[in-house]
Amino acid sequence: MRFYWQMMTPMRFYLVLSLIAFGTISCQTAPTPGVETQTAMSVNTSGTTPATANPVDPNAPTEVATLGGGCFWCVEAVYQELQGVQKVVSGYMGGHVDNPTYREVCSGLTGHAEVIQLTFDPAQVSYREILEIFFTVHDPTTLNRQGNDTGTQYRSVIYYHSEEQRLIAEDVTKNIAPELWDDPIVTEISAAEKLYVAEKYHQNYYKDNPNEGYCAYIIAPKLKKFREKYSNKLKQ
Repeated sequence: MRFYWQMMTPMRFYLVLSLIAFGTISCQTAPTPGVETQTAMSVNTSGTTPATANPVDPNAPTEVATLGGGCFWCVEAVYQELQGVQKVVSGYMGGHVDNPTYREVCSGLTGHAEVIQLTFDPAQVSYREILEIFFTVHDPTTLNRQGNDTGTQYRSVIYYHSEEQRLIAEDVTKNIAPELWDDPIVTEISAAEKLYVAEKYHQNYYKDNPNEGYCAYIIAPKLKKFREKYSNKLKQ
């Protein structure tokens, strides 16, 4: 990923390069302090949530966005810090198996993508801004892959919840993303399906495990880049 390597200090660059060469840094192989056989839960994925879901202004409507950009731990960590985002949930979408486990999704046989679903206040952050950030914090040019994480579960995908979101997603993917990346964009744009909320230990993963290897060497640089580029968009 062009952006990822630009953020690395020389020492960290060589350390990460060595770890990746031996296949030791990946979302699949990082420690997961939970029960692998725990099944996910399905939730309603409608395009809006009740006004009472907004803790800042109970009269303000909220919207939902669902994105897949590789390991959901990475994307979750970024959007949890974005102003206007009220909730981020990690889960699975786009597959053909009900109530999949993390291990089943990682096999690539269920067809699901690892995604995050965020609830946001459009008065504070627009859907277009959310997508522009999405294209800066993951590599949308590598098919079914993000760094050392490989498989269809790591595909770049935008799941839209309305016709308006579909049009915005198509516009950003066609006109904004190519300005950020040299290679062709391979991001999938599909209608939102049933979301299966991932096992409990996947929620708030970076916040709960900041010193774990994958968090320190993969997620932290993404967060650093996001914080620098969007310093005026961060939660106070």
